Amino acid sequence: MNFSNEVFLSNLAQTTQQPYGISIERAEGIYLYAPDGKRYTDMISGIAVSSIGHRHPRVIQAIKNQLDKHLHVMVYGEFIQSSPNLLAAKLTSLLPASLNCCYFVNSGTEANEGALKLAKRFTGRTEIISCKKSYHGSTHGSLSVSGNEMKKSAFRPLLPDVRFIDFNNPDDLHYITERTACVIMETIQGDAGVRIPDTSYLQAVRKRCDETGALLILDEIQCGMGRTGTLFAFEQFGIVPDILTLAKAFGGGLPIGTFIADKRIMQCLTHDPPLGHITTFGGNPVCCASALATLEVIEEEKLLATVEKKGRLMEQLLHHPSVKAIRRKGLLFAIDFETAEQVNRIVEFAKEEGIICYWFLSHPNSFRIAPPLTITEDQVREACKAIVRAIDKSL
Repeated sequence: MNFSNEVFLSNLAQTTQQPYGISIERAEGIYLYAPDGKRYTDMISGIAVSSIGHRHPRVIQAIKNQLDKHLHVMVYGEFIQSSPNLLAAKLTSLLPASLNCCYFVNSGTEANEGALKLAKRFTGRTEIISCKKSYHGSTHGSLSVSGNEMKKSAFRPLLPDVRFIDFNNPDDLHYITERTACVIMETIQGDAGVRIPDTSYLQAVRKRCDETGALLILDEIQCGMGRTGTLFAFEQFGIVPDILTLAKAFGGGLPIGTFIADKRIMQCLTHDPPLGHITTFGGNPVCCASALATLEVIEEEKLLATVEKKGRLMEQLLHHPSVKAIRRKGLLFAIDFETAEQVNRIVEFAKEEGIICYWFLSHPNSFRIAPPLTITEDQVREACKAIVRAIDKSL
């Protein structure tokens, strides 16, 4: 074991007893490179983060330009800075008119924490409704509204007054009442294994929230930023949330999240009490510059136009006799197999083939694929051949 491995295992906190455990020295485009030169194709984008590839030149230049100006100068919300201003202007220009005010934070879970606080503060209500099998983050509030009890039980007590309903089941919508502050749901459930709702269901959720005065929070931390073929997944369902949360791919590789709402809603965090939500590093100017460049790359390189075509090609190439099901929206995949053990074998054999794929913690007999949107059709073919070889080896 070399020194770097010793440090990784001894001096860095571990999240599991079996980390993925490859060493990475550099990254470029869809590829990661080990110190010995071995190349890996990143078919999960660092769990839906590097959606325009690693170290996109436009993003790197934007970061360098901001570094020459300034880094952190003040906690969120006090100083006027061009980088977050430009990002907020660009982001809201791409959203429906009612999503016109951004609060920039550091991560997806913090975006959801802020969204939950905002909904409770604005409505004056306490009940939160979420969905079974959902995942919204690992901090206490976000964990409280996540639907996987295995991840939660060791950390109780969590937030009170949280009710869980079945995702994509309109029969449960009567649980949304005048007591409900908000309904929080992923537009497409990610960690549950890419669960795609019916359009009629999401429209019924929107209607029920309107009838009861509950706010609808859509968590697009994993499925947003073009992953499904539109910049925001909710665009495909004919609804608009009251609050939208983004992170992961939003930063182009740097840590940033946001919750977005109408200004009249967001304004309630400024009083009774003031600093109703506050973050030291939220709106970090370097992260905002990276996020702005990411939005510009998606737009100017017309990446959304090819997502569905590449997704269909990949789905065709990954059909295999041992595949039980493929669920896909754009370039977000869950591929089901008979057992979790087979999935683990596939992931390990894919690693040997130089392919990075992964599993879902909440649906262990599936493995995930979510490659950079910049992947070419030739790269899709090459990667899928290697994945099929890994599936064959797993049998």
